[in-house]
Amino acid sequence: MQKKVSSKVLKGYIQIYTGNGKGKTTAALGLALRAAGHEYRTFIGQFLKGQDYGELAAVKKLEPYITIRQFGRKGFVHVNKNPDKIDIDLAKKGLEECRQAMLSGDYNIIILDELTVCLYFNLLVEQEIIEFLRQKPPEIEIIITGRYAPDSLIAAADLVTRMDEIKHYYTKGIPARNGIEK
Repeated sequence: MQKKVSSKVLKGYIQIYTGNGKGKTTAALGLALRAAGHEYRTFIGQFLKGQDYGELAAVKKLEPYITIRQFGRKGFVHVNKNPDKIDIDLAKKGLEECRQAMLSGDYNIIILDELTVCLYFNLLVEQEIIEFLRQKPPEIEIIITGRYAPDSLIAAADLVTRMDEIKHYYTKGIPARNGIEK
């Protein structure tokens, strides 16, 4: 078990990285890397992700400063507005694990990766997220990533960055590459 962290962050804010451009998860991971350099502890909950990404191996080298958990099925999850019960259950379980991490005293930063996509695909409802944010201790920093951030979350956030796609080689048929996109 990790020892309790001292409150190094005097005031924690809520940040959202959204939009259709590449780099939302990468920006959140960059923040976690920076925080580890200051001995802050970050819990990353990855929603809709159950596959092997490069960040999983990298984060193991940064324990105990960064902990990462995935709340998705193996392989790419194709969800729609009528999701499977298993995807809803995984998202709800993930949100609860992130809540426990946030309230544990073990972490300075909580990253909810792809959380807004869970809302878009009806895996979670906005009220669940608003309630989660209301429970945030004042010193905890929250980072939310994903496309389709709803107005209610944008209003609750202190910082919102929209990443817009201007040009992407994916449109030319270039698949995700190890170490760059996955």
